[in-house]
Amino acid sequence: MRSKFILCSLAVATFLSPALAAEAPVDCDHLMAWMAGGVSASSLIATVQNRGSAVSLTPASENELRTAGGSPELLITLHRVQPSTGVHSSCSATLAKAASLAHRKQYEDADDVLARLIDGGPHNGALHFALGYIKQQLGDWNSAFDEYSTSKEAEPGFAPVHNRLALVFYQADDSDNAIGEARTALSMDFNDPEAYRMLGLGHYANEQFESAMNAFQESLARDPKNAEVYYEMGLVARDQGAPEQAIGFFLKSLQLKPQVWQVHSSLGEVMGQQKRFDEALTELNTAKNMASREPVVREALANVFYGKGDYDASIAEYRELFRLDPNWRRGHDSLARAYMAKKELAPAVAELKLAVEQNPSSAAQHRALGQLLLLSDQHTESVRELRIAVELDPDSASSHYYLGTGLLELQQLPAALKEFQEAVRIEPSAEHHYALAACLMNMGHDNEALAEMQVASRLDPEKKLYHAREEELMKLMHASSAR
Repeated sequence: MRSKFILCSLAVATFLSPALAAEAPVDCDHLMAWMAGGVSASSLIATVQNRGSAVSLTPASENELRTAGGSPELLITLHRVQPSTGVHSSCSATLAKAASLAHRKQYEDADDVLARLIDGGPHNGALHFALGYIKQQLGDWNSAFDEYSTSKEAEPGFAPVHNRLALVFYQADDSDNAIGEARTALSMDFNDPEAYRMLGLGHYANEQFESAMNAFQESLARDPKNAEVYYEMGLVARDQGAPEQAIGFFLKSLQLKPQVWQVHSSLGEVMGQQKRFDEALTELNTAKNMASREPVVREALANVFYGKGDYDASIAEYRELFRLDPNWRRGHDSLARAYMAKKELAPAVAELKLAVEQNPSSAAQHRALGQLLLLSDQHTESVRELRIAVELDPDSASSHYYLGTGLLELQQLPAALKEFQEAVRIEPSAEHHYALAACLMNMGHDNEALAEMQVASRLDPEKKLYHAREEELMKLMHASSAR
C-alpha cells in the first residue's frame, strides 16, 4: 500500500446534497456544529439557501458566528434569507465556544466541550459529526469513525458525513468501502466535488490510477481551486511514473496553498529522483522548517544528499531522524549505503542489522546484510543471513549467488556448487555462469568449468576477465594432459 501523504489534517471541504432540501431549515446549533466540524463556507451557504434559515441574527449571535470562523459571505447569506416563521433559534453558547475553539485549532479543548454536549444530546447527528472531525484532527481515526457512523445513523441524508467516512475508510486501507461511501454521497449530489475527491482516493489506494485521475479531474471541474486535489493528482502521476507531470501538479497545489509541508516534501522527493538536487533541497528544507520533526522529510533530505554525493550530510539527516523517532521503520538500509559509500563497513553492518531487526521477514534486508558481511570477511555470519534470505525468497538468483560465494569462502564446495547451479537456473547471466565455473574449478571439475566459462564469455564478450580466465584454464588443462 502506498504511503498516504494525503492532507487529512486540513478541513475537508463538503458540499450540499439535494436530499437536504426537504429537511428542516438550518438552525443556529446545526450551523455551529457543522462549522466546528470543518464544513466549508460554500457548503454552509448552499445549505442555508436550499433548506432555508431558522437563524434570527442578533448582534450577539452574529459575533458568535464570526468568532467561530463564519465568513462574511455566510453572514450576508443569513441576513438575506428570511428566517422561517416561528422557528427562530438562538445559538447555544457552549456549542459556539466549541466551534470557536475548533476554528482556532484548539482541538483538545473543543473535544472536551463537544463530549459534554453529546452527553446531553446523544442522538444529535450534527454534534457527532463535529466531534468526529475533532477526533480526526487529533489523529484518533477509530473514534472519528465511531462519531461519523453515529452521525450517519442520525442523519443518513447528509452527504458530507459519507465523504468523511470515505476518508476514514481510506486511512484504514479499506478502499472498497471508501469508494462505496463516496458513491453514496454522489448519489445524493452528482455535482459534489468532495465526493469525487474521495472516489479518487479510493481508486488511488487500489492502484487504479486512471480512474483516480478521472475522479480528481471531475472534482476540479466543480472546485477548480482545491489545492489538496492537485496534490493528490501529483501523487497519482508520481506513482504512474510521470515525474514531470507530478511536479507540475505539486507546483499548482503550492500556488493555491503554499504553506503545506507535505506538498513541499513530495515535490522535493520527486525532484531529487530527477537529479534536480538543488531544487529538491530547497523544497525539502522548506518542509523541514514547517515540520522539523516529521521523519519522512528527514528521510527524503537524506536520500537527496546521498544522491548528490554529500554522504556526511546524508548521515547527519538520518542520525537526526532516528534521534527524533527511534522506532522509524525505514532508512537504516539507506544509512548503511551512505556508510558504505564512505567505505565505513562497521557502522554500515550495524545499521543493516537494525534494518533486519525491524523487518525480519524481508528477504532483501537479509540479503543486503549478507552481502555486506561478505565484504567485511565475516563469512560465517554472512552465510547465516543469506540462508535466511534464500528461505524467504527461494526464487532470488542474487541470494543464491551470494550464498554460494559465502559457502565457497568457507570451502563448503558441494553446498556452494548447489547454490551457484540454482542461481544459473533462475537467472543464466554471465556472472552466474562464471561463478559456477570458479566453483567447479575449485572442485577439480575442469571440463565442466571450461564449458561454464565459455558460456560466460559468449554472454558477455566485452568482459576481458572471462576470456582471460578461459584461456588460463585451457592452458592449465593442456599442461596437465601433456604431463
